[in-house]
Amino acid sequence: MDRDRMLGYLGDRPGAVEDYPFGDDVAVFKVGGRVFAICDLAGRPGSVSLKCDPTLAEALRDRYPAVTPGYHLNKRHWNTVELDGSVPADELAELVDHSWELVVAKLPRRERDALGATQG
Repeated sequence: MDRDRMLGYLGDRPGAVEDYPFGDDVAVFKVGGRVFAICDLAGRPGSVSLKCDPTLAEALRDRYPAVTPGYHLNKRHWNTVELDGSVPADELAELVDHSWELVVAKLPRRERDALGATQG
């Protein structure tokens, strides 16, 4: 999945809002006011940082050289993925969904219900 497809996929998540609090080179995606993805827009191939369960985060880092601890983020809960094509597109989509779900799960019930989310 290249950066343009990633940006489209991130923006298509329910309730996703794209913001640029760090300038034009970094797209920040939020749901319910909370960050679920950060996409670097400078350079090639680009990268995306995603929230991740700590156990899964470690497993992904072991499996893919393109997955590293979150750049300038809590390295236990965030991974940065280089969008070089080495991580399959379907797995990247699952990681985006996982990040979105982790953030939505922490939202108040009313906001989760408005998004159609069923997490506890």
